[in-house]
Amino acid sequence: MPFNRPQAVGRELEYLRDAIDRHELAAGGHYTQLCTGWLEQRTGVQRALLVHSATAALEMIALLLELDPGDEVVMPSFTFVSCANAVALRRAVPVFVDIRPDTLNLDERLIEDAITSRTRAILAVHYAGVPCEMDAIAAIGSRHELSVVEDAAQALGSTYRGRPAGALGEAAAISFHETKNVLCGEGGALLVRRAEWVERALALRDKGTNRSRFLLGQVDKYSWIDLGSSYGPGELGAAFLWAQLERFDEVLADRHRVWDAYHERFAQLEERGLLRRPVVPADVGHNAHLYYVLVDGIEERTRVIEELGRRGVHSVFHYVPLHSAPAGLRYGRAHGSLEVTDRVSDGLVRLPLWYAMPEAAIEKVAAAVEAVVAGH
Repeated sequence: MPFNRPQAVGRELEYLRDAIDRHELAAGGHYTQLCTGWLEQRTGVQRALLVHSATAALEMIALLLELDPGDEVVMPSFTFVSCANAVALRRAVPVFVDIRPDTLNLDERLIEDAITSRTRAILAVHYAGVPCEMDAIAAIGSRHELSVVEDAAQALGSTYRGRPAGALGEAAAISFHETKNVLCGEGGALLVRRAEWVERALALRDKGTNRSRFLLGQVDKYSWIDLGSSYGPGELGAAFLWAQLERFDEVLADRHRVWDAYHERFAQLEERGLLRRPVVPADVGHNAHLYYVLVDGIEERTRVIEELGRRGVHSVFHYVPLHSAPAGLRYGRAHGSLEVTDRVSDGLVRLPLWYAMPEAAIEKVAAAVEAVVAGH
């Protein structure tokens, strides 16, 4: 039973052939425009730019923030390494703050105490597709004149108080990696809500040039005007992604089918104190990106993962905390004890979940979890 099974969901092969027939293989073609238009319409941001990964989007956000050496960005330690790398690559400092014990998101109650005169931004990470408490975080940013940006890599299709994830801060990173709800193998998007960042974001994506203005006929030649890199994806990836976006709502509904089945099945185990299920606040709409359970400590987590493996179920854990990692100790700063982060990291088990997962597969995973967690 694989942990993940990336697959075509519609007209992927047809669109790949069409992109080839159009002789459009580099970034910026017909399918790129379809994807970015969909993202802009769906989220309401000023501009969406396809990039080769959410990592690229985070690096572009760090450039848009104009981070200088020694500047600080507050973020959770319980997140993927790309968040901290994007900051550290600008020689700025990731400041790691603990997470909430319910949603496993950045604890908004701890942010203000971590702010110093060098703080420039707050990076909110929407873990498991469950948005952070963004109104409180935005209020903190406003009080301290800080930018608020999002790692929404896992959260496309999620909402916070009726507003779409990815449009809750000044800019956001989205992922289309093969583990995400909709995918193109490797890929991502930068969503820009702050209007004055749009033109610079285009230059950053195009190797620091004004190529986008040249293509629009606004300049007679394009030249190097800023920092940047080759962040754009190839058109074949965009063609594959468009077929996925066309069936986005169907994919989300099917993932909810799997998520809801797990959640209902494990309710009794939670009542017995054998595990803890995910918590989704009432004012949040999540996208069923992943399903996890929390068990009691690293020894129990190791046992559960190994025993599930013996029963043919591939499960994984998430994440090794950044604040105690070798590079985190070198490039970052931990604020406070981060006890919840350490506890959650030691006890979290992610379960298989993918589009069109058969009922028999769901039953196999659920039955294995019940047997292993109950110690049978």
